[in-house]
Parts: sequence; structure tokens; C-alpha cells
Amino acid sequence: MIFLLFLKERWAWISYILLLLLFINIVFFLDAGLSGISISYFNIVTLMLSFSFFIWRYIKETQGLAHFLGNLSNPTEFLYSENTFLSPFQRKYFDEVLNVIEQKDTLLNQSRVKVQEDAESQLAWVHEMKTPLTAMKLMIEQVNDAKLRYRIENEWMRTHLLLDQQLHHTRLASIEKDNRLERVILKSVIFKEIREFQTWCMEKGIGFQTAELDKEVVSDNKWLAFIVRQILSNAIKYSHENSEIDIYTEVDELGHLLLHVKDCGRGIRAEDLPRIFQKSYTGTIGRESVQSTGMGLYLAKNAAVSLGIKISVESKLNEGSIFTLKFPLQNEYHSSFDR
Repeated sequence: MIFLLFLKERWAWISYILLLLLFINIVFFLDAGLSGISISYFNIVTLMLSFSFFIWRYIKETQGLAHFLGNLSNPTEFLYSENTFLSPFQRKYFDEVLNVIEQKDTLLNQSRVKVQEDAESQLAWVHEMKTPLTAMKLMIEQVNDAKLRYRIENEWMRTHLLLDQQLHHTRLASIEKDNRLERVILKSVIFKEIREFQTWCMEKGIGFQTAELDKEVVSDNKWLAFIVRQILSNAIKYSHENSEIDIYTEVDELGHLLLHVKDCGRGIRAEDLPRIFQKSYTGTIGRESVQSTGMGLYLAKNAAVSLGIKISVESKLNEGSIFTLKFPLQNEYHSSFDR
């Protein structure tokens, strides 16, 4: 295959030799003074010499390329060493390629530094915003008008969720470094998140039915809580007023623990289902809501993948949705925890 590529690249040389040979044969045929010369002998010798030349060049150039690839750890020193198999033209060619690669590496490193600085700035900004939000929460609790307090708390919750999404979006790239494995009781995580949404649920008249949540999983408590938070907020947002959300677990035939969150809301259109976990995709129903950013489920999906958890959804329009978290039986997180 490599030899065929070599011949294809040298097709101009081959064409020149064949055309030259054809021209000489025509001269032999037309010139009576050359009639005593064996044309067949001349053609055979010329073709053999040409073939030998191509074989020699193939060996020479493949040796040079092999040595170059074998010295990629220090290509500049290899290019200018006396033992290199590269021709002066090849050396110049690879030298230009290396200059371009070095320039690209410099730009890439600068971009990485800039991205890291921007991520650190975003993290610092989010943490700075938490302080006034905490103070606002304390002040909201002192508002006597219950109706006004619920409305302000809802706006506070919306701001809190957006900041929370931004915080975890920034940390998602380094989630492996941020993980801390521990045994987590699902009930504690889910009940804590339900309490956070209490005001929002009271305003919409949404209740919760829970069952079999005393199961234990090995995961990162903070990131698991974030995944549950995104699914619950999605369920509450699109649930009908005065409805219920069912949260329960079961074990499938292979022994995987399944956590289900079932709402009786608007549901998801069939054409939207394959895309709801894509970044910034709000869907047909999401476009009708100013609160939809299309980031919650995207972040939940990516965090779940890093934890070895599979998220799936079943939904029918105007009948509700069931989001399912499928916890792994054994993965690298379990192995690390056991060690």
C-alpha cells in the first residue's frame, strides 16, 4: 500500500520516462540508421534501470520518514543531524512543517491559558454572587406579605439555579479532579433538593410521592445532587398546577438500580426527545418559557456520564415525562472506592 502511494506521488516521473521511451522507440522505427540496434533490448534495459531507480528512492525515502517519525520527541535536532536519511529538500520541507506546528502549539497554549483564566474568573464571580444571594434570602424571610414573599422567593430561586448551572458548567471540564466518592443514601439527596424547591412547589400546588428511596449508591454527593436538582427543576417547571411528582426506585433484571422521576406535566414532543440533552436546546415547549435556557439537562447528562450514570427519558405529549437515572453495577468509581 505504501509503495503504491509512493508510485502515485511519482506519477509525473513515471509518465515522463514512458513518454521518453515512446519517443525513442519512434525514432528507432523512423531512422533507418538505427535499424541494427535491438529495440527490445534497449526497452528492457531502460525499464529495469528505471524500476531499480524507483526501488532505491522508495527505500531511501521510507527510511528517512521512519527515522523522522521515530524521533518526533526531538525532531529539530534530528533534522539537522549528520545521520539523517532525509534529503536537503525533505529536510527543508519538514522544517517548514515543524515551524507551523510550533506556531500552532504556541497559539494553543495561549488559548488554554486564556480559557483557564476565564474559568477562574467565572468561578470567582459566582462565589462572589453567593454572598448577596444569601443576604437576600434572609431578607426575603422577613417579608410579611406571604404572596409577595412567594413571588420574590421564586425569582430568587431562578437566580440561584442559573448561578448554580454556571458554577457546575465551569467545573464540568475538570469533574474527574473534583469528584469525591462516598456512599450516598438517595433519600437524603432527594429530600434535600425537594426542600430547596418548597416555595416554588407551594405556589404551583405541586406535591411529591416517594417510595423506596432508602437505597445506597457509591457516587459523588455534590454532583449527584446537581443532577437530581436539574431533573426536579425541569419536572416542576413543566408540571401542571396542583399535580404530583412521583420519585421511586426499582432494580432491573441485571441488578442495576433505577431512580425514576415521574411528572404529570406537558410532556415532550416525539421530535424533541432525541435532542433534549443537547447544549442550549430548549425544544418546542421550552421556547414558550422565558425561564428555559437549554443548559440544565445538557449539564446533567455530561455530569452523569462522568459518574457512570445513564440518563434516559420517556414522555408523551400532555401526559408527562419519566426521567430515569441508571446507576452502574461496577465501574472505576466503585473500584477506586473499594481500594
